[in-house]
Amino acid sequence: MQTKLLLITPPFTQLNTPYPATSYLKGFLEGHQVSVSHYDLSIELFTSVFTSDFLVQLFKEANDIGSNIFPGVKKMKLLYIARVDLVIRFLQKHDLETALKITEPDFLPNGHRLAKVNTAIKWAEGDAGIIDKAKHYATLFIEEIGDFIQANVDEFFAFTKYAEQIARSASSFDQIDEFLHYEPTLIEEEMLRILEEKILLYEPNLIGFTIPFPGNLFAALRCSQFIKDFYPAIYVAFGGGYCNTELRSLEDTRIFDYLDFISLDDGEGPILKMVQLIEGKISSIELERTFVLENNRVVYKNHIPNKIFHHENLPAPSYVDLPFEKYVSFLDVVNPMHRMWTDKRWNKLTVSHGCYWKQCSFCDVSLDYIGNYQNTTAEKLVDKIEKIIADTGLTGFHFVDEAAPPKMLRALSLELIKRNLSITWWTNIRFEKTFTDELCELMAKAGCVAVTGGLEVASDRLLAKMKKGVDIAQVTRVTHNFSSYGIFVHAYLMYGFPTETEQETIDSLEVVRQLFEKNCIQSAFWHLFTATAHSPIGLNPEEFGIEITGPIFEGFAQNDLIHLDPQGADHEKYTNGLNAALNSYLNKTGFEIQLSSWFDFPVLETTHPRDLIEGFLES
Repeated sequence: MQTKLLLITPPFTQLNTPYPATSYLKGFLEGHQVSVSHYDLSIELFTSVFTSDFLVQLFKEANDIGSNIFPGVKKMKLLYIARVDLVIRFLQKHDLETALKITEPDFLPNGHRLAKVNTAIKWAEGDAGIIDKAKHYATLFIEEIGDFIQANVDEFFAFTKYAEQIARSASSFDQIDEFLHYEPTLIEEEMLRILEEKILLYEPNLIGFTIPFPGNLFAALRCSQFIKDFYPAIYVAFGGGYCNTELRSLEDTRIFDYLDFISLDDGEGPILKMVQLIEGKISSIELERTFVLENNRVVYKNHIPNKIFHHENLPAPSYVDLPFEKYVSFLDVVNPMHRMWTDKRWNKLTVSHGCYWKQCSFCDVSLDYIGNYQNTTAEKLVDKIEKIIADTGLTGFHFVDEAAPPKMLRALSLELIKRNLSITWWTNIRFEKTFTDELCELMAKAGCVAVTGGLEVASDRLLAKMKKGVDIAQVTRVTHNFSSYGIFVHAYLMYGFPTETEQETIDSLEVVRQLFEKNCIQSAFWHLFTATAHSPIGLNPEEFGIEITGPIFEGFAQNDLIHLDPQGADHEKYTNGLNAALNSYLNKTGFEIQLSSWFDFPVLETTHPRDLIEGFLES
């Protein structure tokens, strides 16, 4: 029996571009003569829900339930229904004619988000500004409908996740299993309708779901439940980032009521073995990095030695057959760097596998996706780029590395210039000193438009404790180098690191303020520190001055940990103030405001001079 494999991305992931996991596997498996198709159920469900026909059902469902949260949306439902098809088409195609319509007064309903639209935003001159303004208005319109769905019809609904609240830190399978025994929601029924269409079209005997995030787990389980109920002959496999980080200690057998295999780490080897098992070519003992159910026990099958498929030798991802015309460009945040996550189409590709640094104490460096570093050559990488362009017609690339190596980015830039290949690209890096003025200039010439990187806590004491390998002065100079050549810089920021004091939090905010003010960075995002089970901090909490207090592992997921930090500040109370300040800096305002003004409780004065960053730049 020849295996027919269908790979599915379950709702919801990015809506502006495909999540790349199924494309990586498709490219690999086709080279091994496996019959494989892939399908983005995430974008298909979104574009099915946001139609006039489906909105009629949604409003009827809300009325039948008797729920009336966001009554303004319900009151103007006929206008939402009348406009939604046009708005979605515009978010897909961005044509000027529709943009002019959308920005006309009273064309869109004046809902709870559009009524508060920031009229002070300075849009670009000409057609580009009109289209961006229409994108922003259209995004708010769609978000209003999303608010109504979540409040009245399906509490699990969100644009880039589904039922995340029951999958995140789910040490027990109890609640997930309970919800799986409820009747599907209206959104889920539509998802299952689409799924069945694809089962009948492709006739697979193995379906693989990639589960990159907690917000994909429940939708995948609802789909696999449907498959086992109505198409029991089809094998079902789960893999992806969520499984790799959260299910490594899996013991609960109940999840195997809904599926047959759960693979860990790189999926190429495990899924190839599953195919061979189904075809009767191997026995289950030869499976690699895969959980199965045997004798009512969860058993981890990992035949040694594994067949290793090195990053350098893997083929280009295959984006063939994905509906690029259906993806939508949202513009909720106008900041030019921030919008890159939700606007425009990007081909996703990795420069290298894993992280060449793999020392940060908060990171999952013990796991394969970080610790197993593999590189390639610039020639092979650009060969892949050329193939992907030929497949998709798109010349925008997002290199989704944990940290792209500077030497490889230099070689990549030189190869792109050598081949006269014009692409636009951005990637994630470490702010290390190797990114000299000369290298940043070269990257800009080769089409680099943005970089993201972890500044984390802007405290040299804590940066050393994190083993980041950088200090504030170095970050200042590197970000300045990038910005000098028009490359946008986004900084990942962290607060609440073990033993972090109030003084260090306020001082970090001052550093961030100055970095924005001096145009070293143009975008940033605060994350509240969470200890994870596979990081050096989670594995050795006493070395970092914290105590792990939970959760109690009950056989299912294990990743996010609850910790007690007796030496640190009450970190969570700083959330609103830090975000308020950052939101202002993103819009290039508020630099003159005292840091204490962002908080609704007394805070310490910063110990940093107001010319700290300027001093680093001058030196």
